[in-house]
Amino acid sequence: MTKIVFLDNGTIGPGVTMRRPTFEHDWIGYDRTAPGEVVERLADAAIAITNKVPIDETVLAELTDLKHVAVAATGYDVVDIDACRARGVAVSNIRGYAINTVPEHTFALIAALRRNILEYRDQVLDGDWIRADQFCFFNRPIWDLAGSTLGIIGAGAIGQAVGRVGKGFGMNVIYYDAYAEAEPETGALVSLETLRDSADAITCHCPLTDETRNMIDRAFMQRMKDTAILINTARGGIVDEEALAEAIANDEIAGAGIDVTESEPPGFDSTIMALAKEPNVILTPHVAWASVGGMQTLANQLIDNIESFMAGTPRNLVT
Repeated sequence: MTKIVFLDNGTIGPGVTMRRPTFEHDWIGYDRTAPGEVVERLADAAIAITNKVPIDETVLAELTDLKHVAVAATGYDVVDIDACRARGVAVSNIRGYAINTVPEHTFALIAALRRNILEYRDQVLDGDWIRADQFCFFNRPIWDLAGSTLGIIGAGAIGQAVGRVGKGFGMNVIYYDAYAEAEPETGALVSLETLRDSADAITCHCPLTDETRNMIDRAFMQRMKDTAILINTARGGIVDEEALAEAIANDEIAGAGIDVTESEPPGFDSTIMALAKEPNVILTPHVAWASVGGMQTLANQLIDNIESFMAGTPRNLVT
């Protein structure tokens, strides 16, 4: 009987149905798994499911029965791909499930920051509107999305879905993607420097790699427009958090919407948690992907990947 172990099934939220594979199997699920528990829990398992629990070369060396790592996410940086390839372990990921939920969350952040909604809400609750004694109250700029420039880093399925929403708002859309083979329908491919210098909102939709780690650094933010905002719903580590804190403190950018952090969850005394208290910063707990519809699509595709692997017709392989 095929043993399947889901190391962190607590990452699948409420309202989602996780069906079981149709072949004979033994399914074991854990809400969460610490690094030191991985080898013991995957002992004798043929299939491991992980969302964010690392599976590295040291772990793989102990797991001679492991045949397939099914990643319950699009990003697979938690898995040592080279070590899996060397040991003949297949790795699959999830694709295309977040083309609605991530763009919607991205634009919730963009709209809130460009219109200073959180700042105005706080000032209403503080009584500033009442004390102003007029029908309207404004002491912060409100920027229209229409006519502004949206810079998207990453021209994959999610990046292009974000671009389509941007076009719907009347934005001028541009992309940077070092590996794009064709120009997206919704906007031009430009250099990273051109995107940085001209965009009113920059949003990240690329994987975390050696090339993209700290891509948005101090020098990058110093060259952004001081009225521009920065959004990251991709992976923590793409944006240098210390540099972001300096850019916000020095009014070098107008605001930031962050859904992913270098350490998740961040510590109470971390830079990003201190930064989240600023009125022009919105920090959400890695939930851009997590609409009920998005997670259900992910759960369905996860089992499809496992069933296809067992049927000898693997799909969505990354190695």
